[in-house]
Amino acid sequence: MAVTLELDKLKTFNGRKGPLLLIIMDGIGIGRRDETDPVYLANTPTLDHLFNSRLCTRLQAHGLAVGLPSDKDMGNSEVGHNALGAGRVFDQGALLVNNAIKSGKIFKSDLWRQIIDRGVEGGTVHFIGLLSDGNVHSHIDQLFSMVDACAEAAVTTLRVHALLDGRDVGAKSALDYIVPTQEKLKTISREKGVDYCIASGGGRMKVTMDRYNADWNIVKKGWEAHVLGKGRSFPSAEEAIRTFYEEDERMTDQYMDPFVVVDDGGRPLGPIVDGDAVIFFNFRGDRAIEISRAFMEKDFHGFERGPLPEIIYAGMMEYDGDTHIPPNFLVSPPDIDRTVSEYLCAEGIRMFAISETQKYGHVTYFWNGNRSGYIDASLERYVEIPSDRIEFDRAPKMKAIEIKEQTIEMMKTGDYRFGRVNFANGDMVGHTGVLEATVIAVETVDQCVGELLSVIDDLGGIAVITADHGNADEIFARDEKGNKKIKTAHTLNPVPFIIHDPGYQGEYEMVEMGDQGLSNVAATLLNLLGYEKVKDYDPSLIHFKR
Repeated sequence: MAVTLELDKLKTFNGRKGPLLLIIMDGIGIGRRDETDPVYLANTPTLDHLFNSRLCTRLQAHGLAVGLPSDKDMGNSEVGHNALGAGRVFDQGALLVNNAIKSGKIFKSDLWRQIIDRGVEGGTVHFIGLLSDGNVHSHIDQLFSMVDACAEAAVTTLRVHALLDGRDVGAKSALDYIVPTQEKLKTISREKGVDYCIASGGGRMKVTMDRYNADWNIVKKGWEAHVLGKGRSFPSAEEAIRTFYEEDERMTDQYMDPFVVVDDGGRPLGPIVDGDAVIFFNFRGDRAIEISRAFMEKDFHGFERGPLPEIIYAGMMEYDGDTHIPPNFLVSPPDIDRTVSEYLCAEGIRMFAISETQKYGHVTYFWNGNRSGYIDASLERYVEIPSDRIEFDRAPKMKAIEIKEQTIEMMKTGDYRFGRVNFANGDMVGHTGVLEATVIAVETVDQCVGELLSVIDDLGGIAVITADHGNADEIFARDEKGNKKIKTAHTLNPVPFIIHDPGYQGEYEMVEMGDQGLSNVAATLLNLLGYEKVKDYDPSLIHFKR
């Protein structure tokens, strides 16, 4: 039975005569306000004024607030826009994978069938990933479920390439995971008459799991061990770990060198060759992107990898929604229904969405609950401004000015009651780690926001200013020795939420809930348009006075 989408009007507020504009300053969070913070270092008169507004608060844009497993998990543009458009939090990452396994959905896809076919027709199915129950990057139970499914489907040869944790779990706990994995694979092999075993491994900080292009040699070591079967050899993974412990009593799991398991003749048990299938079973993306690139890019320059084997490569999830790495993944984004735009279309409200190519999919596809195309083409207009094909630190203004001008043009037509716009600068330039360029990026966004607010003033509308996650708010970090290092990743910082309402006469006030996040924005937008929040949406950030 189809759900009827209806909104109830507020009795005390009808919105303003002008449009409501949502401005998403992608990657501009609230940092430490020191030399590590380009948002603070930039000349931002517009943001400085807005941050001092009485209609200003902070939102969580990472971790549990956007459906990720823990508050140690950085947010990203995909889950951020999902939360903004959906009005409530949907499971992402570990939670999503657990549900896909529990329901069996993960095993019903065409991709899984292709992988199984490889394993049944003579190829080897390989699993590479972090072997622990830390639940930050992966979970051993998820691996075991997939191994069981392979055994049930009569996959004859299976290899596990075990990356050792020691970071999200005990520092010397590797055997707590390696031994049960070995025993499980031996039992399946004996009972099913198949060949399952651990083939290679190493510590996560030394092998495979580099991130942010910090040290491609780490990925190279993993490639050599997993793919080529090159490395220090042992008769079993358990013996490798015990040997490393014995050789250096200070050794911890995460810093173990790569190892390769070999047979009695010294031959590696699990090199990856033509006709095989590989699953990288980490669900978190930051330390999965580089090895994914090594497996899928034909024009690859990270290190000298040799010939690329003809394989099927799949990630547990899509690790980077901007660059679609990898193109094949086992668990799709969450099924999100009844987005705020669906309700607005049902009310006949005309709206627009605009960004440049880098974030166009975020203000459309992800905002609309991972749904392609228009909800109602007669009411909506989506505008994509092509991004420059150049390193973003070389053109840090990106297409912000063009986006701003197009937005002003559409608002002035009077045709649209609601619009959303994304400025990609803070995120895309922040990822380069170039301080000077990131400062320019932030200043450009500040200037464009200021000009948009001036038009909102003229039209008698309202603007809401926020971000989907942090990035440009922290360009430097400290390593374990206190040394300053360039930081190109998203941050765990909160993001601003500001209402610019030139017609404001005290009709409402901000509500501080303590755990407010991006999912609270949708109900707030509905209120500012003159509607009650949808019943099961997360609470609005404003409260109307009686």
